[in-house]
Amino acid sequence: MPDTSAVKLGCPLALSVGEPAGIGVEIIAKAWRLRREKALPAFYVVADATFLASRLARLGLEAPIAVVPPEMAIAAFADALPVFDLDHPMEDRPGELSGATAAATISAIETAVRHVRAGRASGIVTAPIQKSNLYAAGFKFPGHTEFLGDLARQLWPDAPHEPVMMLAGPELATVPVTVHIALRKVPDVLTGEMIIATGRIVDREMKAKFGLARPRLAVAGINPHAGEDGAMGREDMEIVAPAVAQLRAEGIDARGPLPSDTLFHAAARKTYDVVLAMYHDQALIPVKTIAFDETVNVTLGLPFVRTSPDHGTALDIALRGVADPSSLIAALRMAGRMAATGARA
Repeated sequence: MPDTSAVKLGCPLALSVGEPAGIGVEIIAKAWRLRREKALPAFYVVADATFLASRLARLGLEAPIAVVPPEMAIAAFADALPVFDLDHPMEDRPGELSGATAAATISAIETAVRHVRAGRASGIVTAPIQKSNLYAAGFKFPGHTEFLGDLARQLWPDAPHEPVMMLAGPELATVPVTVHIALRKVPDVLTGEMIIATGRIVDREMKAKFGLARPRLAVAGINPHAGEDGAMGREDMEIVAPAVAQLRAEGIDARGPLPSDTLFHAAARKTYDVVLAMYHDQALIPVKTIAFDETVNVTLGLPFVRTSPDHGTALDIALRGVADPSSLIAALRMAGRMAATGARA
């Protein structure tokens, strides 16, 4: 298999179209129309070109389409929206989920990843998917992240493939150690090994894909006041603190457990690069509060760049023309920076 590292800077990003019934086409076209103003890296859309043209016409969005292979996407990008025509039809039924297009949605993601593996794309950006609509087509993963991890294991068998979700905005980046589980289960599921493994991945990826020589990791406590020496729970003393000590022993700049109620204000944010949070909302609430429209979902721990807008398919506004492309624009810009940093590393 080819080594793609030498060609990343000269390759476009692959953008999978996401759920056809949602706002993916609209935000993609709006992002392309702002390509110069926002200084976007070149990208191409992996989608059924006939469907894409139909949806654009119904939205009344002017975006000429150029059906091209990835190798011609950069040349086409200035004057047209480059599209890699997917060999799977997609139905133009805005707001109406259809199992008939589920296979095409899955294929678009897989095709984008395979293009990166073949050196035809520098990274992938994924428009939102409707997971419930994919299960009928045999999709057996909780979401994008787990599917991408499985593809990485298949296509890069000798590379690290330990997907970790990071939410990143202009002023704050957070990583939840536990993700989609009930809050009451977190203390039973959380282990020091999970914190250590996550910290190692974040440290490695922030160096490789963000160019930080020595990333600063702030590790949040799980309890109020980080347990207050055991008075509010012993998890911080018995699980979090030993894990932080191990990370520091390995040369990683980690500190904690830190009380989460004083971890996210402006002065505190200047003291670290990433927060390792112990559960989902501890990580996502502050980053979305600070910059909801500019927050990006970044998958760390994969042998390729992947970002995504941090919102859903918005089926209820799929043909109203009011979808905001800000998060997709941020995801494209971040993916471009990550790909360039990785190529220079």
